[in-house]
Amino acid sequence: MEAIEMQQQFFSLLKNSLPAHVSMADELAGKLGLSYDSVYRRIRGEKPLSMAELKLLCETYQISLDQVLNLQSDNVLFRAPDINHTQIPFPLYIQGMLAQMKIFNSFDGKKMRYLCKDMTFFHFYHFPGIAAFKTFFWIKSILNDPAYHKAKFSLKKDEFVDCFQIGQQVIREYNQIPSVELWNAESVNSTLSQIQYAYDAGLFETREDMIGVIESLQQTLDHLQLQVEQGVKFMPGDPDTRYQASLQFYINEVVLGSNTILIESDQHRESLVTYSVLNYMSTKDTRFCDKAFSSFDNLLSRSTPISATGEKERNRFFHRLKERLEALKAI
Repeated sequence: MEAIEMQQQFFSLLKNSLPAHVSMADELAGKLGLSYDSVYRRIRGEKPLSMAELKLLCETYQISLDQVLNLQSDNVLFRAPDINHTQIPFPLYIQGMLAQMKIFNSFDGKKMRYLCKDMTFFHFYHFPGIAAFKTFFWIKSILNDPAYHKAKFSLKKDEFVDCFQIGQQVIREYNQIPSVELWNAESVNSTLSQIQYAYDAGLFETREDMIGVIESLQQTLDHLQLQVEQGVKFMPGDPDTRYQASLQFYINEVVLGSNTILIESDQHRESLVTYSVLNYMSTKDTRFCDKAFSSFDNLLSRSTPISATGEKERNRFFHRLKERLEALKAI
């Protein structure tokens, strides 16, 4: 492949990574500090990109040179937004998620596939009780915030109201994205284990706080079941769900998998893989995405759809989850 072809292919990849309403020329002029004439000369291949310019653009827009050069290596470039930060305050973490969701919603033809080893993050912020507990647990046990080392959880405290409100905004963005979610009967287990651990470790101020969290999780599952039944996403109490995005819900009793989000639009595909519980790394590498999407669809073909139809299997699945909640409530 000639150098001009490779440069043009690079700009094609870059254009596909930008929302449709964003001008690539404006972006490049701002990032590279160049005039529009200089930018267009580079886009047309009349002026070669310098190594410094190429490096800056690859880092900024997460473009792999392997794709541009068509290298047949087994290296895949991932972006890990939080890798250079020792600790990000949880409200900023959710704000970052909200910003990413808004960017994704700016693309046309968007769709999300979600392989759920654990219960989907978005669902935890429908109701304040379970939202507050999960926020507390993540800050105390996962982020290991020193301010929470001796803290106990109480539903009477309102310290996580801001996080709940941001979480509600995240859900509203998520509700605009047609999604396919693949769950397993074990997908709720990590949250149940966290509640059990908090109770055994004396992290609840009262037993009533634990019961309140479980009942809030019960509300969450009831609302999720209602969404699955209708095959669309909506907030609790929404009067009209006709214009919300679709929710295709599948269960697989054999394969648990890992927490993986696959997103696609008319412009590009992207794979997000979680690590260290709350963090994620993402790639737009075509080879990786093709394999991840193919693997997901293959697993989906061996799973049971329970959204809109499949009432018997749907009721059985949610009944099993709620039985575990009742068992936990009885300890």
